[in-house]
Amino acid sequence: MRSRLFRSLAILLLCSSLFAQTATNNSAQLQGFTREDSDSERALEARFDASLRREDLREWMRRLSARPHHLGSAYDHDNAQFIAEQFRSWGYETEIEEFHVLFPTPKTRLLEMVSPEHYTAKIAEPPLAEDATSNQTAEQLPVYNAYSVDGDVTGQLVYVNYGVPRDYEELERRGVDVRGKIVIARYGGSWRGIKPKVAAEHGAIGCIIYSDPRNDGYFQGDVYPKGAWRNEWGAQRGSVADMPLYPGDPLTPNEGATTNAHRLPIKNAPTLTKIPVMPISYGDALPLLRALSGPMAPDEWRGALPIPYHLGPGPTTVHLKLEFNWDIVPAYDVIARLRGSERPDEWIIRGNHHDAWVNGAEDPLSGLVAEMEEARAMGELVKSGWKPKRTIVYCAWDGEEPGLLGSTEWVETHADMLRRNAAVYINSDTNSRGYLSMEGSHTLEHFINGVARDVIDPEKKISVYERDRANRIINGSDEDSRREARERADLRIGALGSGSDFTPFLQHIGVATLNLGYGGEGNGGSYHSIYDSFDHFTRFIDPNFEYGIALSQTAGRAVLRLANADVLPVEFTGLADNVDVYVHEVMKLADDMREETERKNRQISEHLYEQVADPATPSVPPKPQSIVPFINFAPLQNALVRLQESAKSYDAAMRAYTARGGNLSPAAERELDEILMRTERAMTTQEGLPRRPWFKHQIYAPGFYTGYGVKTLPAVREAIEQRNWAEASGQIVIVAKTLDQVSAEIDRATARLRGTE
Repeated sequence: MRSRLFRSLAILLLCSSLFAQTATNNSAQLQGFTREDSDSERALEARFDASLRREDLREWMRRLSARPHHLGSAYDHDNAQFIAEQFRSWGYETEIEEFHVLFPTPKTRLLEMVSPEHYTAKIAEPPLAEDATSNQTAEQLPVYNAYSVDGDVTGQLVYVNYGVPRDYEELERRGVDVRGKIVIARYGGSWRGIKPKVAAEHGAIGCIIYSDPRNDGYFQGDVYPKGAWRNEWGAQRGSVADMPLYPGDPLTPNEGATTNAHRLPIKNAPTLTKIPVMPISYGDALPLLRALSGPMAPDEWRGALPIPYHLGPGPTTVHLKLEFNWDIVPAYDVIARLRGSERPDEWIIRGNHHDAWVNGAEDPLSGLVAEMEEARAMGELVKSGWKPKRTIVYCAWDGEEPGLLGSTEWVETHADMLRRNAAVYINSDTNSRGYLSMEGSHTLEHFINGVARDVIDPEKKISVYERDRANRIINGSDEDSRREARERADLRIGALGSGSDFTPFLQHIGVATLNLGYGGEGNGGSYHSIYDSFDHFTRFIDPNFEYGIALSQTAGRAVLRLANADVLPVEFTGLADNVDVYVHEVMKLADDMREETERKNRQISEHLYEQVADPATPSVPPKPQSIVPFINFAPLQNALVRLQESAKSYDAAMRAYTARGGNLSPAAERELDEILMRTERAMTTQEGLPRRPWFKHQIYAPGFYTGYGVKTLPAVREAIEQRNWAEASGQIVIVAKTLDQVSAEIDRATARLRGTE
């Protein structure tokens, strides 16, 4: 407690010392605007802020979370209609676009321990008197994993920690083989869909995923309903589709799931799991894990259950039987437009999903109601006479939870139009009290830092930029990141992997993207359970909806500035700086692997593993690995140097253009915007990534074995990680050519600014 108090006081002192710097930012010229237009824009944003109302967020969340509203449910359709009606009342051209997607729901769910004793898992969350919607049993989706295959399997149990590839390496060291076994993994460490994928690759016949109390249960604090954390019967639903191959409808890859779409046979859908998968609570997991024997799990594998964590296999033997209704159901995307007055063919797109696994107050409605409020306030500006230069498109996606279905099918259906018209996509999802999270395209890094400098944190009354900066300086992961937060002009924004509706925009068609939200203080273990409810949210997450308003202010400012700017406010020195980091990371990765391989092979040859092994504990020494060759990174290094020079030239030209008050004609500004929109497109290739061509972006992608987590320079990085040296060399050349394409577009933009093109 003393340490936490000290850190809190330190943050407060640091924030106070930086307040004066924040106060001066309101006079700064906005990126993409002349000085005069900057003043007008800030006055417009002040009117926007003044019209935001917290009571709207509360009432909309109460209405939208009143009943379960999963994809295909009656209330999901009702909610879509309600949201569309609101947008129409605010003056938006609004439609509901319908798609037809595969969405399995459970027909049979049986998990039982058949030896050394009998136990039948409950696989159910009990209603609570303190939670008004938790008793809607008839409408709730039961606990299950969507896109698990049907299966009826019996086998000995093996505990595999988080179930990621390195965990299986550890099991091999300890002589544990999962072939023909059923594995049990805890949530965390990677996206849930990776766990059955890796288990099947190692020969397992079934997979169970449980929520360990160390991660989001009583180890973290009081459990619901006394506290916010997951109780013993709370369980996490979720999709286990192999989304690193492609998101969206499993039956219609690369094609919108319209009525007449060509569909794969279900048995041929590559993103379905290869083995049956079931999530359970830690109440159901405890008897299974308690009966396990075999070697003790490593220290870092042990959760917070009151048992010794053994690995198995056995004597715990379990029977898992799953059957699903493999239905095609409608997905309802709400699409609302404010047509631009000067550049209607340039679109600023803003989205959040509306479907949930059950009542979904935090996930997704905390983000959706903030989006709706910013759209309502923008509608008020239109009614007072303002019109955006560019078209603004607000979207409420359906089917995000099973696998980004609504957004992906919309993007695939309208891909050609979006490549022509989409300038920027801004996403949000869940939202709670705490710090601003900024992720996205690094061409927008400087822009979103400017937005964050102008939004006031509702708890600390300083800018959300300064609060995030203070947090990074105090709590950064290492000394370099803490120093960088203090010294770098802009806070570095995170690169995007997957896990929300930005994925098809950024990684399939190359639209510059931001993902925004607040968090870090509104804690709890209600994720994907029946307890993600209005009652839980208003007690523990953001009781006064202050950070909902902060999200409306943040994303709303971003939309307004992007829609109104004379020239799209992208910047390239931040891009070049981040790509520089990524290039040096992959070079260091290869060097580190070479040194590690040499070290480990020497230890193996000297029989050191056998000499230090405990005779009472089974262990197997690792196998020697092939040496890591020296890889030619010169093409990538040369492309990076060109990108850096192109970025400097453009930013110098933009500074000169801004200093002279802007002198391009409206037609020339449109031409410049078209070039700037193409810079993100230039980061994609038609062929996409190796073995997963749906993912086109060469700078950002979800990892093949991380799911949500990003891999930067993914083709090169993953080839090195997988020790595929020939592929790594080939992909270095491809990525270098891609960076050269980006530099060429930047050079065209520079020439256009200087009036030489």
